[in-house]
Amino acid sequence: MSSTNGETDQVLVEEKSSVRIFTLNRPKQLNALSAAMVSRLLELLLNCAEDSSVKLIILKGKGRAFCAGGDVAAVVRDINQGNWKSGANYFRKEFTMNYVMATYSKPQVSLLNGIVMGGGAGASIHGRFRIATENSVTLCILTFLQLFAMPETALGLFPDIGASYFLSRLPGFFGEYVGLTGARLDGAEMLACGLATHFVQSEKLPMLEEALVKADSSVPDVISSIIDEFSQIPNLKKNSAYHRLDIINKCFSRRSIEEIIATLEREAAEKNDDWISSTIQSLKKASPMSLKISLRSRRRLQGIGKCLVREFRMVCHVMRGEISKDFVEGCRAILLDKDRNPKWEPSMVELISDEMVDRYFSKMDDEDDWEDLKLPVRSNLPAYAIAKL
Repeated sequence: MSSTNGETDQVLVEEKSSVRIFTLNRPKQLNALSAAMVSRLLELLLNCAEDSSVKLIILKGKGRAFCAGGDVAAVVRDINQGNWKSGANYFRKEFTMNYVMATYSKPQVSLLNGIVMGGGAGASIHGRFRIATENSVTLCILTFLQLFAMPETALGLFPDIGASYFLSRLPGFFGEYVGLTGARLDGAEMLACGLATHFVQSEKLPMLEEALVKADSSVPDVISSIIDEFSQIPNLKKNSAYHRLDIINKCFSRRSIEEIIATLEREAAEKNDDWISSTIQSLKKASPMSLKISLRSRRRLQGIGKCLVREFRMVCHVMRGEISKDFVEGCRAILLDKDRNPKWEPSMVELISDEMVDRYFSKMDDEDDWEDLKLPVRSNLPAYAIAKL
């Protein structure tokens, strides 16, 4: 079954027995989530939750990406036209979708066979099963990367879509490292740190889909055992950041951005290590304000609902730009003009006071017609969803 108009065609729907397969269908845009896609996915998820004939959701992307994040270029256009609330409402709908996925009553299997960035993580990591694949090159013409990244601090944003929830649950302080530096992880690293639940060779994905359809089950243990039949444990690359968990824990456990950078610089002075130098440079290139608010948000350990409500307050302040306009500047430099030379303001983390950071976590009390994120009431939740609340 396929949809019949341009907007819904951005998410293709297949009905196979008790399984519904949703395919993100903007391959030229690397399946970046448009407002129409978010609305359609949310509609489909809510409808399938009420449909007793549906037992399992499979989510995948068309082309070489699973999903390269949210369509932030459209959001920036709204801001530049003086309509920050329209951009913020995009996040309101997206965060609601993330919450529905995190608390979904039926298993979701996400096939992460391609680039996974930002909003693409939000559309998959909250689901029950996340399947990573290998890096591969086909005929040296098309490169299909299994790539996970949270590049928000380089855009003047912060890891949102509930990232303060799932990054805080990675081993040690690996979540801080990934969230603050925008480090790229491959499929093996995603499996090792827990962002993926399984690793399957991409050539086996069609057979896996067929097996899941044939199983006709919504029992997580049954689904997991089927995926296990196609899974393997890949070796981490020699230069994987996950091999450096000890030094990551030592540096990224510090209480402030300034202390994290200072600890890394001390390590760099003692060791001739390109990885440490690269990590320092990643932090120094990012928006200072984004680093500050990202770390503060990450250190607040709460359930998924409270994390999303907090992140929505933060994103509203980012969209309105009354404290810093780094988001618009970052998107200009990285996505629009592509000069890759953003002019951050404030320009240094040392110029940012605790009071400035505090404001990102406050309600928008001076906006009479604006409300906090109100998440839908969920019921009949499975145990793994209840654990997230």
